[in-house]
Amino acid sequence: METEEHTVEQLIPGAPSRIARAAVHGADGQVLRLLRAAQSGLPWAHDIRSGDFAQTVRGGGGAPVREGTSLRYSAIAALGIGRLDLGDQRYVLSGATAVDVAGASAVRAKRQSDPGTTALAVWASAEVLGATDTALMARLETELASGKPIPTVDLAWMLIAALRACGPRDVVAEHATARLLETQGARGLFPHMSPPETQSRWRRHVGCFADQIYPVQALARMFAATQEPALLAAAERTADRLCELQGPAGQWWWHYDARTGDVVERFPVYSVHQHGMAPMALFDLADAGGTDRTGEIVRGVRWLDTHPEIDEELIDEEAGLIWRKVGRREPGKTVRKLSAVTTAMRSGLYLPRLDRAFPANRVDHECRPYELGWLLYAWLPARDGDAS
Repeated sequence: METEEHTVEQLIPGAPSRIARAAVHGADGQVLRLLRAAQSGLPWAHDIRSGDFAQTVRGGGGAPVREGTSLRYSAIAALGIGRLDLGDQRYVLSGATAVDVAGASAVRAKRQSDPGTTALAVWASAEVLGATDTALMARLETELASGKPIPTVDLAWMLIAALRACGPRDVVAEHATARLLETQGARGLFPHMSPPETQSRWRRHVGCFADQIYPVQALARMFAATQEPALLAAAERTADRLCELQGPAGQWWWHYDARTGDVVERFPVYSVHQHGMAPMALFDLADAGGTDRTGEIVRGVRWLDTHPEIDEELIDEEAGLIWRKVGRREPGKTVRKLSAVTTAMRSGLYLPRLDRAFPANRVDHECRPYELGWLLYAWLPARDGDAS
């Protein structure tokens, strides 16, 4: 692969690139190592015959095994792979390109009704193909107009998709923005659903890391397009609180209380949060005029090597796979359920013996293609001449 011999300047001409920002903190070598892993790992997840991407790739003994398929992950993979030069795209996709994956994702998206999947297909179509899929955009407009509950992550993706496809004055962009701002808590954090009351009493206050970081990205991009100060302020509040709560080894924790801005449950710590999702959103926020949080980004990336919870390596150099998470040894997500219930009863109420009873010392030996897609998308620039 050509990228293995590239310098920072060759990968990203112009300064300050995202890798160059990491270099200030001495982390550019680690980022380049992760980018090489993504290009080595993505072919394991790609089915040459069908063109589909897998739901996951499992490893930990012998050759990695591809399992299932995911349209969501195909669209995200297209976004990330679209940041590579064409030669590297064809290496990853066995002769195909990101344009082929994005186009096929848009076609297949018309045969399903999930709003998040639809939004990702629109986003990939607009950014990789440079085309607005009007049929899928109409579906997103109908979904928002219905008043049905929508996951926070899906709302953020709808906003980004509409911005890419139609611009900030599109009705989908405006409505998705309003829905996000309506549910943001006083400390800047978001619940899992909009409106939160559509979930059970025990879960409605809880939002995961994805429910926080995708709105940061979406609101930052909407601010960049409109220069509405309230949007930047909203994104900054979320990012501020996430950074305040970041773990001592750079961990981005899993579940949060949208009412109080506290952590509900720390584990699992997901690798994609550390190397892909947090860098992607926090860099977008800085690029839009927000606070530069490269220090926090780098601390998060370094966790992939330092991870005090375990001794085992999280990066399989030979396969190019980054193992999905470090989690607890527990039956049926026991700690998550107990923490949700106790904090629903009283904010900040935790059971101190849970960490001793269910330690976080287990590695999940799987890697999902969207994780490697976001890694590429977070750190590499749009290619010259691309729609993005």
